[in-house]
Amino acid sequence: MCAKIKKIKETNKEENKIYLVTEIKDLKPISLSKAELTYVEKQKKDLESNFITVNRFGYWIFIQFLKKNDDIYLTLENCRKDGDKALNTLNNLKFSKIQIENLSWKKDEVICFAEGMALSNYQYLKFKSTNTKKANSLKEILVAAEIVSANEITELNNVVDAIYKCKDLVNEPPASMTAKIFAKEAEKMAKEVGIKIEVLNKTKIEALKMGGLLAVNRGSVDPPTFTIMEWKPAKAVNKNPYVFVGKGVVYDTGGMSLKPSGSMETMKCDMGGAAAVASALYLIAKAKLPVHVIGLMPATDNRPSGNAQVPGDIIRMYSGATVEVLNTDAEGRLILADALHYAKKYKPELVIDIATLTGAAANAIGRYGIVAMGSKYKNYMDDLKTSGWNVFERIVEFPFWEDFDELIKSEIADIKNIGGPVAGAITAGKFLEYFAEYPWIHLDIAGPVFLDKKDSYRGSSATGSGVRLFYDFIKNKSKK
Repeated sequence: MCAKIKKIKETNKEENKIYLVTEIKDLKPISLSKAELTYVEKQKKDLESNFITVNRFGYWIFIQFLKKNDDIYLTLENCRKDGDKALNTLNNLKFSKIQIENLSWKKDEVICFAEGMALSNYQYLKFKSTNTKKANSLKEILVAAEIVSANEITELNNVVDAIYKCKDLVNEPPASMTAKIFAKEAEKMAKEVGIKIEVLNKTKIEALKMGGLLAVNRGSVDPPTFTIMEWKPAKAVNKNPYVFVGKGVVYDTGGMSLKPSGSMETMKCDMGGAAAVASALYLIAKAKLPVHVIGLMPATDNRPSGNAQVPGDIIRMYSGATVEVLNTDAEGRLILADALHYAKKYKPELVIDIATLTGAAANAIGRYGIVAMGSKYKNYMDDLKTSGWNVFERIVEFPFWEDFDELIKSEIADIKNIGGPVAGAITAGKFLEYFAEYPWIHLDIAGPVFLDKKDSYRGSSATGSGVRLFYDFIKNKSKK
């Protein structure tokens, strides 16, 4: 359930509330009894507890101490994580609402605490029977903090809404998330916030000769789609658009290079890049940011069949280049390559693609960050890294030396779709670079996009990786 965050002028003294404090002396306005103060001091000093509960037998008060760090980004991330822990306590107590009163925290710390609570409250219960459905109880987060504006509360609610939408898309089972269904969901989001959208069907994709997307789709009974979302405000600050490209493989069996069954269990998440792009565009438009942004989302499933592409095939891409397919489980780069060439028509300021592209990226840094690489990107990689720290979706830039180009050369085609046993994340990026003739950054979110166990406020299963990152990046561009 999405808990609504609201700004209030002051808290009700006899209702459940959380006080945000930095140290013991900040507790003076609360008027704790001597016994309560002694208890809090003991919990803080002896047990080093940063979240202390006081039951007043009619209502509860909670005291949240700030976990300071020399690094401001880590301090803010601690606030989000503390929000998650507090949320768990509130749901266990079956609270429907909670008041938050700020006594000494800074504005960003308060916002991040509320953000952590709201994001942590996500659940995917669509297929739960009534007798097994255990919905979270919390519905309202009431913030009493003069330093936080009503506009900032609205923005926070928008962010949470977009993350929930992204998670719902990725968590949807394969049988009910085909390429066409994904496109329809994108259309719903676009209509809600006034985004221009066009969905290319299979006939149009064939007419454009998007060989990569069509090759991956050959094994499927469901047609592919190519979704184009465009947010172009009247007074955009940028002359040329920023273009986001998201991989939309709605289910990946590996095709004829079939994955082991254990590796297929989570492959509904292989459209996490496309979900992030659609949700980020939705959020950008909902916030009415004055930046021209385009989202491109090629979508299909990747399955084996009598007519599926096979290792050894040569396919001609939308750009006209030929690709030797040596592994049909390296399919994401094929559909992205067509989209990257399509992006050229917009004369983009910058193109960023986002994809669950390689196990090599996940193996390299796990769920702890996003692998990045690219070319001709000027200062944009530094800007993206800053946004990564702001939302704590950290960017790890991999080397992208020309030496790696050798690994994707083919003897019988222009390039091949895998580079061999080494540098798998980088050679996947090198494949994409072949089709990117403009400033470009590649993001591999294979590690953080879908988790098998809870990771604080990100939760388990779909995490919404990339949405907050893109929003912060574009928001910063809107100020320049």
